Amino acid sequence: MEQLVASANQTTGIDEAANTSSFIEANTISSTLEEIRNRHIIPVFTKDNETAISHTEFLETTLDIAKDYFHGMSVTNPVIRLSHPVKGRIPEARNKQAKDLLDHEKSLYYERMAFMFEVPEISREINGNKLSLSIGGVKAYNEDNLYNKKGSTEHFKIFIGFQNKVCLNLKIWTDGLKDDVRVIDLDGLGKNIRQLITGYDAEAQILQMQEWTNYHLTEHQFAQLIGKAKLYQFLGTQERKQLPPFQFLDCHLSTIAKDYYSNESFCRDQDGNINLWNLYNLFTGANKSSYIDKFLERGLNASEFITSLNQAIKHKEDFWLLN
Repeated sequence: MEQLVASANQTTGIDEAANTSSFIEANTISSTLEEIRNRHIIPVFTKDNETAISHTEFLETTLDIAKDYFHGMSVTNPVIRLSHPVKGRIPEARNKQAKDLLDHEKSLYYERMAFMFEVPEISREINGNKLSLSIGGVKAYNEDNLYNKKGSTEHFKIFIGFQNKVCLNLKIWTDGLKDDVRVIDLDGLGKNIRQLITGYDAEAQILQMQEWTNYHLTEHQFAQLIGKAKLYQFLGTQERKQLPPFQFLDCHLSTIAKDYYSNESFCRDQDGNINLWNLYNLFTGANKSSYIDKFLERGLNASEFITSLNQAIKHKEDFWLLN
C-alpha cells in the first residue's frame, strides 16, 4: 500500500462528490450521512437500553481513519445503501392509522447498511478501464444479539479494493476484506479498520487483474462454464464438498450469460472469445444484485474463482467447470 500511496498525486482539495450511480443495487435505497445522523434512531441492547454502535459511528470512524492514513489526499463523500427498514412510533401515536402519522411521531432505522467512498488520487488503468481505490463496510444488525447487554459482540464487515469507474463494479480481494469483525466497542472497530487499510497489498491486486487480460475463454468454453455452474447448486452435499465454493446463483449466471452478448464494455469479441478481465467484470456486475449481507463474500468469491481459472489456463491444468 505504501508504494501506491507514494506514487499518487498529493493534493489537499475539497472532498469530491461520489458518483451518483450505485455499487450495489438489489433491494436497497440510497441515503446520506446527514440523513442517517439526524433522522434515524440508534438500536439499543434491550437488557440495559445502552446503544449499539450506530451506522453513523461506523461510517465516520472509517472515514476518519482513511483521511488520516491518506493524509493530504481527497476522499469522496460516501455512497450509502440501506435495506430492511425497522419502523416504529411514539407511544402517544399508538392508536393512529399509519397514513395519519406525523413525522415527529415516527421512528426509523435500517437493519442493513453498505457504504463506500473513494481515494481518487490512487488509481490505475486496466484494459482501458480506470480503477479507483475504494474503502467501505457493511453492517447488519440481524447478526447481533440485541437482546443482550452492552458489551456483547457486534459484527461488521470492512473492505478496501478497487472500483471500476466504467461500470462501478467493486473488486474485492482476500487481504482487502474482513468479513467477520467482532468487537465490543468503537475502539476495537477502529483498530480493525486501520489494520485492514495498512495491510492491504494494492499493487499485487492490480498486477493480478492486469494478467487476466492475457487469457481468455472461447465461446464453447464459456458456454460449458455457465452450464456447469448452473448445475452446481443442484449437486448433493458431498459432491459440493469436493469442489471449490461457488456462490453465484442461477439469477446471477443468467445475467452473466446475457451480458456476454450485450454488455457494451465487457462482452465477447467478434470471434466469441472473452478475456478473463472482462469475464471478471461480468461476475462483479451480476453481484450488484446481491443483498447487502451477501455482497462482499460473493465479490471475494468472484476474484478467487477467476484467479483459479487463470492459473488453470496459464498452466494448462484441468478446471472443474471446464472438464
